[in-house]
Amino acid sequence: MGTVSKALSLLDFFNRTQPLIGLSELARLSGMNKATVHRLMTELAEQGFVEQAGSGREYRLGPAFLRLASLREAAVPMRDLCQQVLRSLSDVTEETAHVSLLQGDRLVTLAYAYSPHHGTRVTMEDADILNFHGTSSGLSVLAFSAPDFVDMVLSRPLAVRTSDTVTDPDRIRDMLTEIHATGIAENVGGFEEDVHSHAVPIFDASQAVIGAVAVAAPVPRMTPEQRLKIRRAVKQHALDLTRLLGGFPPDSFNRDLPH
Repeated sequence: MGTVSKALSLLDFFNRTQPLIGLSELARLSGMNKATVHRLMTELAEQGFVEQAGSGREYRLGPAFLRLASLREAAVPMRDLCQQVLRSLSDVTEETAHVSLLQGDRLVTLAYAYSPHHGTRVTMEDADILNFHGTSSGLSVLAFSAPDFVDMVLSRPLAVRTSDTVTDPDRIRDMLTEIHATGIAENVGGFEEDVHSHAVPIFDASQAVIGAVAVAAPVPRMTPEQRLKIRRAVKQHALDLTRLLGGFPPDSFNRDLPH
C-alpha cells in the first residue's frame, strides 16, 4: 500500500458515531505504528483534510472536504448521479428503475431507466407525483419519516387508484412497521394494476429520508427468483445512492441484503 493509500485509509475510520479519533486509537484501528500514523495525519492536516480538536487534540475531518463536496455537486448534479445508479439497477434487474424525491409534502419522480430486455415494461412520466399510501416508494419514505409527517399524510383522504389500493390508516401503519424492520417496501397493484414494485429509502447527511429508489415490474414476471434478485439489488443500489449523495442511513436502518 502506497503512502497516499495509507493516508486515505485512515480517513475511513471516521464516521457519525466516531467523529473524533485520537492518535493511539487510529494506530490501533489501522494496525500501523504511531509514528507512521502521526506523520500521515500531520500531512493530511497541512492540506486541511483533518484538524485537531478537543482537550485531547483528537483528529476530526477538516474543511477541505466541504470545498471538494461543493465542487463534486457542481460537476455531478444529483440527477446525473441518480441516472447512473438507475442504469445499473435496471441492467441488473432487467426492469424499470426509478428515483423519487420529497418536495415538501409531495413525492415526485426525478429520474428513471428502462431495460431493453422486454417489450412490455412499466413506464414512467417525468415529474410524476406518487402517492404515499399506494406505492412502494411512498410507503418506504413514510416508514422512515417523522411521526407528525406520517400523521399528516394518513389524515388526508387517501385516493383509491385500483382495487388493491390500501386506504385504511391502521393497515398502512402496520405495513410501515414491517417496512421499517426490513428496510424494503413492497407493493402489488396499489398504484397501477398488474405492477409489482419494491422500494428502499434514501437519506441525506442528517440521516433524514429524502426519497426512494424503486424497481417496478409487471406482475406476471415476478417469480420468486426475480423477487429476491430485485430486493437485493434495489437495497444495495439505494445504499449506494445514499452514499454518493453524501448521506447516511439512520442507525435503525436494516442494512442486511435479503438472502
